[in-house]
Order: sequence, then C-alpha cells, then structure tokens
Amino acid sequence: MQKLGRKLVSLGLSALMMSSLAAIPAAAEEKDEYNIHVLVWKFDDTYGSTVRQGMMKWAEIIEEELGVTINLTMDDAQDDMAKQVEQADQVIGKKPDFVIINLAEPAGGQTLVDKFTEADIPFLFYNIPPSEETYDSVVKDSGAFFIGTLPREAGDMQGEILADLWEEDPEALDLDGDGKIQFVEFKGVANNPEAIARTQYSEETAVELGVPLEMVNDVIVADWDTAKANEFMLSTWQSHPEIELVFANNDDMAIGVIAALNQSGYNTGKEGDPAIAVIGVDATDAALEAIKAGKMTATVKQDGDAMGEANIRFAMNWLLNGTWYEGLEDMYKLNDDEVSVYIPYAKITADSLEDAELETEEETETEAE
Repeated sequence: MQKLGRKLVSLGLSALMMSSLAAIPAAAEEKDEYNIHVLVWKFDDTYGSTVRQGMMKWAEIIEEELGVTINLTMDDAQDDMAKQVEQADQVIGKKPDFVIINLAEPAGGQTLVDKFTEADIPFLFYNIPPSEETYDSVVKDSGAFFIGTLPREAGDMQGEILADLWEEDPEALDLDGDGKIQFVEFKGVANNPEAIARTQYSEETAVELGVPLEMVNDVIVADWDTAKANEFMLSTWQSHPEIELVFANNDDMAIGVIAALNQSGYNTGKEGDPAIAVIGVDATDAALEAIKAGKMTATVKQDGDAMGEANIRFAMNWLLNGTWYEGLEDMYKLNDDEVSVYIPYAKITADSLEDAELETEEETETEAE
C-alpha cells in the first residue's frame, strides 16, 4: 500500500473548492498519537459490522505505515438520529482529532455538521449518504468528504445477474411457464438513496437486458432487517404463491425471505426440493453460506473491509496533509463532485464462489511445492 506522507502539502485546489473547505479545519499539528471517533448508525447491522471491523484492522496497519498511534472509539446510535446528536455533543467534549460519521438518518446530517464545524473538529461521512436535498450543504459546502458506493451499481448488478441466469436457462426461473418472472422487491428503508437506487435499477436493468418481469406486490419496506423480511415474506408468499423471484436490497432481508420459503419446503438446498431465485446485496457470511448450500441464488458484494480502510486513509490524509485526495490518487478514483469516492461492488454467484475456492486451492498447492 502507498504510504501517506507526513509533510504538509499545498492543496492546489480551485477557488470554489478552497471556499468550501474553509469550514473544515486544516491539517492537525503533527504529533505521534491521533484520536478518531466514529459515530455509527447501529452496531447490529451486518454489513456495517464488516466496515467497523475493517476500520479497526486498517487502523493498526496504517499506524504502522505512518509510525503513529491511532485510537479509535465507536458509538452505537441504535438507528436513532436523536441519540446520534446526543453522542455528537459528548464527542465534542472529548475533543478528538477527527470524527467519522455513519449517519443514523440521511436527512439528519446538517445538525452534526453545524456542531463539529463550530467545535473546529474535521469530519467525513461514509456508507449512508446525506439525503439529496442536504448533500451540498452537508458535504460540499462544509468542506467534508463522503466515502460510499455508487447507489445504482448494486441494483444494476442484481439485474445483470438475473439476465445472465435467464439467458442460460429461462425454465429454471419461469416455474409456471407463462413466459415471464413474477417477482417481489424487498427495500431497505423508504428514503435511503442506496435503497431507492437498488430497488429501481434491479428491475430496470433486468428488463433492459431482456428479462420479462411482472411485479406481483407493492415494494416491501423491511428496514434492512431479517426478522421483518421473514414476517413480510410469510404473508406475501401466502397471498402470492406464484412468486418466482425476490430481489432484496441487502442479504439480511434475503436470509429472512429464505427462512420464510423454507417453511413451505422451498429453497432448502436439498436435491429435488423446489426453489425460487433470491438475489441480495452485501455478500455477508450468511449469504455466502446460503449460496454454497443452494438456498440462495446470488448476491452483490459490498466490500466493508475496503470501506473501512478508506475511512482511515482519508481521515489520516486530512490530519497529516490537510487534503482529502492528494496522495491517494493511485488507490481511489475521485468522483466528478470532487468530494467523494465510491468503493466498487462485485457480483457473487455459486459459480464465482466455486472459482474463487479453486483459485485458493491452486495457490495453496503452489506455495506447498
């Protein structure tokens, strides 16, 4: 990995960018120990846990690279914006060097921006983007930065996976032989940009690629939650036994859907038992095991480890060099808005998992030789 320099560098930014950066404090005074506080929307989110683990892992790696100590402290807002605001007040009292923010509510960022700007504490946002209406003021105008994913990419990949399956074997998806796939969509939350885009583009991309789809039920909002998805799928399956496909905005909901299907003898993974297609997002351990077991069709990997690394690298780059991006050009592609980067997704299917395992076995055998 490219080491971050510790010498203060000239920003060389446009006048517009310079004016927007004025709200964020410049590089910290060079020292040997840095305290970084992380505000997390909720600890029990499966994907979010991989990001937290990634931050802890990469903080240790990067502090070795830089020859400094990085102290990470994390707070759980438990999906409560009011609680996160209270935590922000407590954090300000501790005067950390930097704050990394995973918003509890997309529309709630401005309050945090105002608090940390007034306290002269630099910050960035990750994973959950501020709402479209607040993005400019919360990220651009405040001089902050956002590390996330391209909202539509996961949905596009879900649609592409389905299109590949349809081209390969339409009969395996069209169980009733009517020439189209009856489906239902499980959405994370109503106002989240990621959820909105995944929901929209999973269907649109599949249709554009020639897959005949028919939605049999309104979009189901299950709050990214396994238990809620299970409950909703039980009732929906009873009303619409013709369902042949489920798109889920995340794997936690997909696992809940599969548990509901299991009660009817579907998606058990046992040879001869019926199954419908279930495609999720995140590539959680539970989802990967379900795919290997033949219970789940596919998922789209959202790389929590890579996002955790990016959070620490961008925070330390700002603290040491007074710039978000200079020095990290070889590792990340800056978006057109010049205040964000995206961590790419990847398609995960049973075939790709099998290929990855074979590659690992071959590498192990080569090393043994």
